[in-house]
Amino acid sequence: MQHKIKINKTATYYTEGDLKTAKTIWFVLHGYGMLSKYFIKKFSPIINDSTCIVAPDGLSKFYTNGFHGRIGASWMTKEDRENEIEDYINYLNQLYTTILEENNSSKVKVNVLGFSQGGATASRWIANKQVIPNNFILWSSMFPEEIDFKTFGQAFNTFILYGNKDEFSTDTQIKKQEEIIKEAKFHLIEFNGTHDIPKEVLIEESIKNNW
Repeated sequence: MQHKIKINKTATYYTEGDLKTAKTIWFVLHGYGMLSKYFIKKFSPIINDSTCIVAPDGLSKFYTNGFHGRIGASWMTKEDRENEIEDYINYLNQLYTTILEENNSSKVKVNVLGFSQGGATASRWIANKQVIPNNFILWSSMFPEEIDFKTFGQAFNTFILYGNKDEFSTDTQIKKQEEIIKEAKFHLIEFNGTHDIPKEVLIEESIKNNW
């Protein structure tokens, strides 16, 4: 017989930039098998005196190849799916509160970016509606099927970015995203690249879209 209990767990996150004085805070969620201490480095090009990046680790860590070597993190699996989703939403909500309490700006801009598996995670987090960002950025990812697009994105800007050479994207997935975008009036941005966050694209789109 299966039983469950609620426990306390230590979660790790990394920051770059001055959190106290930042006028723009990015919450960036990594993809499957990645670690935030490396993922956050992709955002170094957009850090300045008024910008801070916050990169949380997925709650589950594992060896990516056998029983030793490189370690990665995952946000969830299909096993005990609903509880894993609830756990990471609670984690991200608590992190958000902790970060905003440390910030001294009277009016701070918040951007939430989810890459690959982190995109589905970020989508569910924001759909929970306890956190409302200024901009939501789905990068090289797909929306989860359960997202209600009648209410998602009404209070913030939503951008979907994907590379035209993304090895994980299929024509069917792209077509489905295009249908969602057309109905929900999201911004679709295609860039020349693979399943990654190219520095030049991040800088250009951040400036163009006032992220």
